[in-house]
Amino acid sequence: MFGFLKKKIKESIDGIAKAVSKKPAEEYSKEEKIPEKPDEIIEVEEATNVEQPRAEATEIAVEEKQDMEEIGAGPETQEETEIGRTGAELAAQHQAAEELLSAKMTETQGAETPQHPEHTEETKTEPEKPKPGLFGRIAEKFTKKITEVTIREEDIETVVDDMKMSLMENDVALEVAENICGSMEKNLAGKSVKRSRVEETVKNSLRNSIAEILGQEKINMVEFVKNHDKPVLILFIGFNGAGKTTTLARIGNYLKNRGVSCLFAAGDSFRAASIEQIQFHGDRLGVKVIKHNYGADSAAVIFDSMKYATAHNIDVVLADTAGRTHVNANLMDELKKVCRVNRPAMKILVLDSLTGNDIVEQAKKFGEAVGVDALVFTKADVYEKGGAILSATHTVKKPILFLGVGQDYGDLEEFDANKIVDRLFS
Repeated sequence: MFGFLKKKIKESIDGIAKAVSKKPAEEYSKEEKIPEKPDEIIEVEEATNVEQPRAEATEIAVEEKQDMEEIGAGPETQEETEIGRTGAELAAQHQAAEELLSAKMTETQGAETPQHPEHTEETKTEPEKPKPGLFGRIAEKFTKKITEVTIREEDIETVVDDMKMSLMENDVALEVAENICGSMEKNLAGKSVKRSRVEETVKNSLRNSIAEILGQEKINMVEFVKNHDKPVLILFIGFNGAGKTTTLARIGNYLKNRGVSCLFAAGDSFRAASIEQIQFHGDRLGVKVIKHNYGADSAAVIFDSMKYATAHNIDVVLADTAGRTHVNANLMDELKKVCRVNRPAMKILVLDSLTGNDIVEQAKKFGEAVGVDALVFTKADVYEKGGAILSATHTVKKPILFLGVGQDYGDLEEFDANKIVDRLFS
């Protein structure tokens, strides 16, 4: 189910993720660029006096030279150096010079660190955690910025256009495709995300856009019947061959298995073998069928069914109607009459998933003519594109009750928007 649409959605997500992730660093927004001279770097530069260590080194060198002269290490002439100095004398002079220099440094340190009489004991302090150096701070700031990227409109514009075409190729109406793409683009443009989460962000945005279309208020059929006066009339309407009679039988089986008593009304008295078909389902399921002869007024058949259900304390009447095209004004007027006479509590529009883009017009015309309370899609198990379901739901803004996914009575899947979205993105 939804194989083609799932494939196109994945291709679109991958396309946007690649377009955003391949952006070079210089194309980031101004807010993301590394400042040429960050504040913390300026502080380091101002606090560091390069000339000070050089001056201290020069003073130490001068003092060392003076100390050497005081102990007689300085030669008066080059000749005396060559003749008078032996290896032992040089060693002794060097050692004396080191001792004198060490003593002077000790005195200097003592003068710089005054002793306080009130603090006689040594104070133990924990060593401070070393701060990152100049290049460490630059690297830290650069790494933080380079891992984040702002998704711009131009990064996703081309891919969004391709996705729009892909959605339309998969039976998604133009209006719906534009709604999905526009919502996704609005949510993504200007959003800052980590590079490693670009694909996930795009996927979640598209997922939310689709879930918003499918996320109509869910109807529990059993609770709906229990909360209405008995008998409850549920009318099945739709296009020719959409599968109304079979869907009616499946929902009758669904309700019957949950303790709700049912009655079938053979409101389709025009299609050949329509009465025999609903009678066949009634016999198999053990459900009473109210019928008239072919050519009878559909509104009258359903009216008599409601009278019978009232007399026999039956919970719900499931009424079939003849299939009709949404462009046939006379047949649509007849459907309006059925609704006026019998006032159904719920009108279920049965749609063939394989209809394609025309499903939007069907949903719109039936909604305008008599109103639609809920949708059921048949043949969903063999429908790979999936777009028609999005289009019809967006058009009538009504919840989907079930998906027909097989040939048996039990092959009726309760619609769950989250499960459908999971299938598209799995």
